[in-house]
Amino acid sequence: MNSSNKEVSYKLGLIRKALSETGASAVRLSGTDWFAWATAGASNTVLLAAETGVAQVLVTAQEAWILTDEIEAQRLQDEELPGAGDPAAAYKLHINPWADSAARESFVREVTGGGKILSDRPIGNQSPLPVSLLNQKRVLMPSELERYRRVGRLASEAMTEALLSAQSTWTESQLAGAGAQALWSRGLHPALTLVAGERRLPLYRHATPKGEAIGRAAMLVFCARGYGLYANLTRFVFFGSLQANLETQNFASLHRHVWEIEAEALSLCLPGMPLNAIYDALGQAYDEHGYPQAIRQHHQGGTTGYLSREIIANPTTTETLAENMAVAWNPSLPGAKIEDTFVILKDGGLENLTFDPKWPSVKVEGRDRPVALEIS
Repeated sequence: MNSSNKEVSYKLGLIRKALSETGASAVRLSGTDWFAWATAGASNTVLLAAETGVAQVLVTAQEAWILTDEIEAQRLQDEELPGAGDPAAAYKLHINPWADSAARESFVREVTGGGKILSDRPIGNQSPLPVSLLNQKRVLMPSELERYRRVGRLASEAMTEALLSAQSTWTESQLAGAGAQALWSRGLHPALTLVAGERRLPLYRHATPKGEAIGRAAMLVFCARGYGLYANLTRFVFFGSLQANLETQNFASLHRHVWEIEAEALSLCLPGMPLNAIYDALGQAYDEHGYPQAIRQHHQGGTTGYLSREIIANPTTTETLAENMAVAWNPSLPGAKIEDTFVILKDGGLENLTFDPKWPSVKVEGRDRPVALEIS
């Protein structure tokens, strides 16, 4: 049995344990996140902006199916789910006519006996997934971590490629396009590409790219998806020297603040640590650096994985971190932000999945952290 089959088998076991604990007849998974999780990284995505895809997972105590229609079935079987439909495979295929969605619902009622269905996107009489299964999704198996490392490496290389090619005369949209091209060429979905040029940097935290020129500085943000896993990272490019005058030195000073604020969060990323404790520490760090309102001006990040943020930390998020859970913090100030995707290791250390060694960096509390790329 290869690693993907072992992973799928293990996850089917987790799903069936949830069925046993809740007395439900089936689990039905529709989201792009849960589909990737249950299939060891396969994709049901066609429309990138959609939360749900063109296939679903249905699991009962005895059987497991991929539900899809006749438009998608052959491609999924050839390219996403090799072996699906084989009698020995973990998943069988159930294919309905594309114009007859009622046929799928009839099949679901038949195999579940009209019993209780748990779902990641519950509709009608369906019930939400239990917390135990939600928590399992957020902790990476070794095979998932290997895929995540690949996604992180490719995303960081794409970021470096895009910003090395950037020009001050480009528009924000051109830079976003270069970033998306670099991701697509590596087989990653550009789920999010934010760009802010010199004028918009101090104004907006979520700067969707516009048609104005970058100017002297730009921020590029990626949420890059591969195998269903999200690599989140932020980088800056500066045209000229940051030490040239007082105005650009202030730009550099803001970035030093966010390095140090982020370091407070990273130092607390330990198994058993509540997310709201890290949020509170970030608030205190902003205050100590002279920016007491900054904690309210943008979300600070949290856990990541099969969603760009599985849980966004806030004052009430008492969920705790665990070994092999991924986090991405993004403390920010007007004109400065920092972000990478880390995995919490067994010894309490952190592995940075999205740092390209070719990118310029400084040591902050013993960790390599990105600085603005200066292009003369």
